[in-house]
Amino acid sequence: MKTFALTAAALLIAALPALAGCSNTQYAAKPEGGAAPSAGGTGIKQEIRANLSGEPYTLDPAIATDNTSFKVINSLYEGLYTFDKKGEVVPGSAAKVDISPDGKTYTFTLRDNLKWSNGKPVTAKDFEYSWKRVLNPETAATNAFYLYYIKGAEEYNKGKGTADQVKATAKDDKTFVVELNAPAKFFPKVAVNPVFLPVYQPTVDANKNWAAEAKDIVSNGAYIASKWEHNNSLILEKNDNYWNKDDVTMQTIHYKMIGDQNTYYQMFKSGELDLIDTLPIDVLAQEKSNKDFISQSDYSTYVYTFNVMQKPFTNAKIRRAFALAIDREAIVNNVSKGGQKPAYGLVAEGIKTPAGKDFREERPPYLKFDATEAKKLLAEGLKEENWATLPPVTLKYNTQDGHKKIAEALQAMFKENLGVDVKLENQEWKTYIDTFKHSNFQLARMSWSGTFLDPLALLDLYLGGSPNNQTKWVNPKYDELLTQGKIEQNENKRFEILHQAEDVFMQDLPVIPIYFASKNYLKSKNFEIPFVPNQEPNLRWAKKLS
Repeated sequence: MKTFALTAAALLIAALPALAGCSNTQYAAKPEGGAAPSAGGTGIKQEIRANLSGEPYTLDPAIATDNTSFKVINSLYEGLYTFDKKGEVVPGSAAKVDISPDGKTYTFTLRDNLKWSNGKPVTAKDFEYSWKRVLNPETAATNAFYLYYIKGAEEYNKGKGTADQVKATAKDDKTFVVELNAPAKFFPKVAVNPVFLPVYQPTVDANKNWAAEAKDIVSNGAYIASKWEHNNSLILEKNDNYWNKDDVTMQTIHYKMIGDQNTYYQMFKSGELDLIDTLPIDVLAQEKSNKDFISQSDYSTYVYTFNVMQKPFTNAKIRRAFALAIDREAIVNNVSKGGQKPAYGLVAEGIKTPAGKDFREERPPYLKFDATEAKKLLAEGLKEENWATLPPVTLKYNTQDGHKKIAEALQAMFKENLGVDVKLENQEWKTYIDTFKHSNFQLARMSWSGTFLDPLALLDLYLGGSPNNQTKWVNPKYDELLTQGKIEQNENKRFEILHQAEDVFMQDLPVIPIYFASKNYLKSKNFEIPFVPNQEPNLRWAKKLS
């Protein structure tokens, strides 16, 4: 095993390609206890007011699957890896990472001064406990599959093995050893997923509802949960026990929970909020000329998900008929209007292949707008099922003006291009997440963001055994290709395998891709905020200037 000490001063310039490289990569770390950053040099109180658009579903990293929850969770906790100011993957709670010559064993040495927000030390045993808690079938962690790279993880999670067989082991308080099933050069990028974050065992074991109230949450990241008024507001305060607290410029983050876009837009315009995203569609055109308007790419795909066990979407031709009846160009140009791009495949734009192309460009579009073909397929599907008429269809979406307008546009397109009347049903976010998780729908809206820039980040969601696969669709060929894609060491071959997996997916079509997303923000002119493509702005490095 080759050992690499984490050199001082280089953490925040470590390059992502290096992290994805061979086993002798050196991971550099920022020195502990560095100089405190300037907060504008004026003694201005560093606090910012932002919006969550709704109540977080949970602040338990093991359970959360939605971006609303992740915004808060990523401020409260820190894993072995984290993101730097440039959005690159770098060591977080780890001071040193040793990788075996065969690329299968990672030995993490924790920093000397890691503490929980209550002052207790963070140890390697906390990571072992937390990762195995995610894999415990009783936890029912939807994102547990991200840990399946680890030996014994999938078997334990599926009830075919034990916790002791999971090769993620604390050798002592500072040493955490992880053995992978096969070399995975991109494992550091996988391990920044919130499901890898540590939680404080004494609190978790003592209180099953520990993540529901601010006073019960013990964190190890840049912030603590100071005050939580449910469905109203959440206040985060800088964590004085965080090892890298001197690098945190923002003292206080005030989150409001306003779901209505027009309301929080007006609050921004009146100075009650300093940062908002997902602007009302009707104001996008006028705000694009605002110097404080920020639009950037977002590695995510906006989809409508079929439940393939619910009629009429048990029939593949009927699923394809609905997909071909949608004019995506009209949606992005006339409805969403936020810089989105029509999606004719699942994997979003933004991934460079070994050939230097975007992954999306290496395959022709899987879909098109074709009302004639859509009607033909619908008729064929009805005949195959011996249905004289199509069973009633309800399209579900979570309450938000933008989602409502897209749902209404789809409803009109299905009527015009298929002759089908579709009912719309909306639910508030927290209720909707439960509805979606239990596959209690025929056709439902969702956006999927990749936690790392690789096709696997999106393709993995639809593994047959994944609890994140609410489509109920299973294809053994697809699962086999993804398994191959995780162990293939030749990058050209690996990307071709992943293309083949997407081929299978888009042939069966368990979802309808609508568009590849972009994120639009308005920020107050009084703030400097770092914006990184494909990531939420990390407010710990925001600065209030006046």
